[in-house]
Amino acid sequence: MRLHELTPPRGARHAAKRKGRGPASGLGKTAGRGQKGQMARSGARVRRAFEGGQMPLFQRLPKRGFTNTFKQKWSVINVEALNRFDDGTTVTPQLLKEAGLLKSLRDPLKVLGDGELKRKLVVQAHRFSSQAQAKIEAAGGKAEVI
Repeated sequence: MRLHELTPPRGARHAAKRKGRGPASGLGKTAGRGQKGQMARSGARVRRAFEGGQMPLFQRLPKRGFTNTFKQKWSVINVEALNRFDDGTTVTPQLLKEAGLLKSLRDPLKVLGDGELKRKLVVQAHRFSSQAQAKIEAAGGKAEVI
């Protein structure tokens, strides 16, 4: 089989509707647009959530709360995830990103204390929970704040 011999499977391709080609076609005259109205016109467009002039749902619902634009976002990792590194490794945010444990280096890193740490590691992060710091030090490692 060659590239020029490939064809789509039967039924995968549909013939285009030929609109406005006489009454016998079934899509003649108004070409499936119905009689008059906004959608019968050329260039007709209705914005998202438009309800024909009725007050849209998102405007009818009560508004609650607000979004704090100054909120600090944190990248979070648990000490249990650090077991994948060898003893004596210096774990930095860059190393965690390369290992696929962090999505982005944009947000500061906080290490939390969920799980057990079985390795002696030097962990560098922007913040540690008290539990995480205790577990890292109990395993013989060191928690360094960057």
